[in-house]
Amino acid sequence: MNEATFTANNLWILIAAVLVFIMHLGFASLESGFVRKKNTVNILFKNSMIISIGLLTYYLLGFNLMYPGDAASNGFIGFSGFGLSMPEGAAGAIEYADGAYTYWTDFIFQAMFAATGATIVSGAVAERMKLSSFLVFTLVFVSLCYPITGFWKWGGGWLDARGFYDFAGSTLVHSVGGWAALACIMVLGARKGKYTSKGIQAIPGHSMPLATVGVFMLWFGWFGFNGGSVLSADPVAVSLVFVTTCLAAAAGAIGAFFTSYIMFKSHDLSMVLNGILGGLVGITAGADQMSPVDAILIGAIAGIIIPMSVVFFDRKLKLDDPVGATSVHLVCGIWGTLAVGIFGAMASIGQFIEQLIGVVAIGAFTFVFAYLLITILKVTMGIRVPEEDEVKGLDVSEHDMEAYSEIDTDYAFAVK
Repeated sequence: MNEATFTANNLWILIAAVLVFIMHLGFASLESGFVRKKNTVNILFKNSMIISIGLLTYYLLGFNLMYPGDAASNGFIGFSGFGLSMPEGAAGAIEYADGAYTYWTDFIFQAMFAATGATIVSGAVAERMKLSSFLVFTLVFVSLCYPITGFWKWGGGWLDARGFYDFAGSTLVHSVGGWAALACIMVLGARKGKYTSKGIQAIPGHSMPLATVGVFMLWFGWFGFNGGSVLSADPVAVSLVFVTTCLAAAAGAIGAFFTSYIMFKSHDLSMVLNGILGGLVGITAGADQMSPVDAILIGAIAGIIIPMSVVFFDRKLKLDDPVGATSVHLVCGIWGTLAVGIFGAMASIGQFIEQLIGVVAIGAFTFVFAYLLITILKVTMGIRVPEEDEVKGLDVSEHDMEAYSEIDTDYAFAVK
């Protein structure tokens, strides 16, 4: 490996890490747009804390749980110590990862992924969960659950040995967050007034412009999420991933557009926005393995899934998910992972079975872990805000501030 190639590889992975970081801004904007005005500060506060908790816990133990190296005595769990310890000399630089990037770059790129799972949960539990309980949940979930299942594939664990494939995290990131979100909303319950004796009441968010900006920021960041997962600056591989990622997102929008119109007889912007995200989640597991046609089919099917899944969770199961996180990240994450065995270079019955095993194993572990954790928090700390605080809004009750200050009309008139 020559120094010029090493430098180009390393620089691209660092740029990709920055793009993934920007995705957290996208999540914050999307989630705040999909909640009511009185809970905007709360959702922004949670997103600010998630990335901070994620980076520190991944430094402290998550990275070495996910990539334990020789410390892994079996394919299920391993731990190579607290903190970071860069190999000396060239071993941590040009000789690290076959010259693709340095040890430090490896950490910071992977760390940007780590908090994403908890960000998915924050939107699902919005408007009724205690801030303190959510932060404790995030701390434990990001520290332990995410890196353990991540090790099973990306760290060379038992699923990797079987041949399970997840290029950039349809399951390892998105479904993990989706399973945790499902467990939490099952234990937490719905928002006040959502399900009544008169039927299901829609609770619209306060800013569709903000939600739309969030989706486009996520789409932008996904170039780093998927493109960086090539783990080099290989021009052919990176450019293919860019193309498949974009085509799947576009097809997701079209799939959701037609399906939601057939179902609701209206042009629902929220469904199209989630269709874009569904397409992105769906292509993530096999973005490097798909042709453009495969990517379009995967994205379109993900977009078709979105409205049907949202209706299933909301009307059939009566599970309240304000942002559609379970549909986007859980259901489309499962679809994208299974699609690796159906489309593209790896399509085969044997590969499909391995993908299914991975989905079930990671899903079972994550759901049980999250369900037990949120139940323990319910018994010890309590997870639900008091009813009067929910009615008043979490911005005032939890933060003593509002996202949008009301203008004093008398003062404004007097000044004029």
